[in-house]
Amino acid sequence: MPSWQDVGDIDIAFASLVEKRSEVLLVGPSDLFSSHRTRIVAQVAQHRIPALYLERNYAEVGGLMSYGANVPEQYRQLGIYAGRILNGKKPGDLPVIKTTRFEFVINLKTAKALGLTIPETLLATADELIQ
Repeated sequence: MPSWQDVGDIDIAFASLVEKRSEVLLVGPSDLFSSHRTRIVAQVAQHRIPALYLERNYAEVGGLMSYGANVPEQYRQLGIYAGRILNGKKPGDLPVIKTTRFEFVINLKTAKALGLTIPETLLATADELIQ
């Protein structure tokens, strides 16, 4: 997808997706994308493209599904690191910690609007179902 400079670029990007007959969309983490998430979700709905987002806030505003790191857990780990540094540890001596807690959110209202039936096995693995 092209580099987005303004809101109009979102429309251009979606016109390209439609023209290429894309069947699915994956939206990765980005401050720019996140700041325009309601517009992105609206475009996805308008063009009826199933989409997966890597941040839960998209599912909260009507996106179909999100699967990504548990943000409160990341902040907790950040607090632990900050505490260690404030207590005298050198940042370079601290181990790198990978995210281990992920959350899977499905927006059932959006699935219904898209005419999608989510398999029971997938529903059972979700951490949260948005009605």
